[in-house]
Amino acid sequence: MKNNFLLSCESTVDLPFSYVSGRNIEVLFYTYSVDGVEYDDDMGRDPAALDRFYGFMKDGKFPATSQINIYKYTDYFESLLRLYSGDILHIAMGSGMSPSVNNAVDAAAALKEKYPDRTIKVIDSLCSCGGYGILVDLAADLRDEGKSFEDTVNWLEDNKSRIHHQFFSTDLKYFRRSGRVSGTTATVATILGICPIMHLNSTGHIIAYDKVRGKRKAIKTTVDTMLADVEEGTEYNGKCVLCHSNCIEEAEETVKLIKQTFPKLKDVMLSNIGTIIASHAGPGTVALFFVGKPRVGLN
Repeated sequence: MKNNFLLSCESTVDLPFSYVSGRNIEVLFYTYSVDGVEYDDDMGRDPAALDRFYGFMKDGKFPATSQINIYKYTDYFESLLRLYSGDILHIAMGSGMSPSVNNAVDAAAALKEKYPDRTIKVIDSLCSCGGYGILVDLAADLRDEGKSFEDTVNWLEDNKSRIHHQFFSTDLKYFRRSGRVSGTTATVATILGICPIMHLNSTGHIIAYDKVRGKRKAIKTTVDTMLADVEEGTEYNGKCVLCHSNCIEEAEETVKLIKQTFPKLKDVMLSNIGTIIASHAGPGTVALFFVGKPRVGLN
């Protein structure tokens, strides 16, 4: 731990646990349940976890998710306070995707009374999935560069809107079920073979703002949008994460086009969409995350 503060996040960063833990970042795990049995949002610790999860879906079972309650946050934060002597910077999944962050804030406030000399700062990332992962990874970069707790907090608040979330799905059944895409949009898309193009807006909510016919067009539109949204154009060489839900071929095709479009890009981290996000997105979603111009507006 550097700079005497601890960095913490939630499992919905959708990066491999080995990567996150290797950067000395603590993780609080979401859970999902099927038939009354609870399972961790695994982050790749168990190689069989994702196959089991998609097996449930194939069998017509819909995984149920819920927000992290104040008691779980309290126990988690207190365990960190006991293990480490410094302050805690917890970056939470965006409020546009889950109200859990409110419980994190309340838990931190309650613990302040018990530990008056310690600080737990909770940041609403306004991000999700690999975009959330990028923000946490950038925070770790700042920490490791020697930035102070306060400077890191201020930078995150000033720059979190620069993390873009651009994605499409070939199957909107689960988006429809979760209410994140309207029933009419999902039905029309299925009938016509259309892939809605989606992003997170400035408040971290999913917006379906365009539609194209076919996967190849969806991939091209997604990468073209990245080109329009980064400040450096084809010279972009910042962080880039590509997540997918059980559609590796489409994901690899997207990565190929990204590398062709941005030849100076050092790496595209390819990762699975975790079980919590995939419970709502279902299989067939490809999501691209990068650092660009500030997200503005509600659409």
